[in-house]
Amino acid sequence: MISITSAQLDAWLALFIFPLTRILGLLATAPVFNNGALPVRNRLILGLAVALAVTTSLPATTQVPAGSWLGFMVIFEQILIGVLLGFALRIAFAAVDIAGELIGLQMGLSFAVFFDPTSGGQTPVITEFLGLLTALIFLGLNGHLLTLSVLAESFDLLPISTTPFHAAAFSTMLAWAATLFSTGLLLALPLITTLLITNIALGVLARIAQQLNLFAVGFPVTLAIGFLVLMLSLPFIGAALEGIFSQGFYAMRAVMRAAAGT
Repeated sequence: MISITSAQLDAWLALFIFPLTRILGLLATAPVFNNGALPVRNRLILGLAVALAVTTSLPATTQVPAGSWLGFMVIFEQILIGVLLGFALRIAFAAVDIAGELIGLQMGLSFAVFFDPTSGGQTPVITEFLGLLTALIFLGLNGHLLTLSVLAESFDLLPISTTPFHAAAFSTMLAWAATLFSTGLLLALPLITTLLITNIALGVLARIAQQLNLFAVGFPVTLAIGFLVLMLSLPFIGAALEGIFSQGFYAMRAVMRAAAGT
């Protein structure tokens, strides 16, 4: 007759629960995985499948019962690690959102908004378009697989233990977040420059021909030129986004190294 002791059951639960909490923390915050259109049940099933695949290759973990107070602290730490990794990649997508906000503001489309299920708020149409394009390029470059690969790598750099991770991970995250606005501005710079020149030309034209109704002429002109430049920029957006994604994955590894103290 097979008998299972409570100590063995606690060890098996800890071997599965601790990695699962880190995985679910990343899936709850990482882009594409945290999309509101993806049901929570599917995310949970994906987390369970990844946990089953990762658990078999993990080194021996600390023998801490998952139901103890120390086990709750380890679970909280694993959730925090997963959330940090997800946010590090999310910042790369947020830079594209900022670029969309700036482009929509310059084109005069900041008042045209859609309901975004991801953020739960109103999002300008240009931001929504760039967000969908970014998600498609991310999936086309197998970014979702690279995200799971970095997650599996995190268990080697940050093994599950009762030792708290270093607080330097937060400063590394803040340093990466500081590039959010600069990256978004650089991504939107070609269109912003073009529309700035267009507005200057319209201002000069309004001074020369004062009978010209600038409000009736300026909006269609800036809108048409904005869409034209955006269309001409589409073939080059993929390379720019690939570089931003690379920075996001590099930031995830930098956060892990800082948390490990290496």
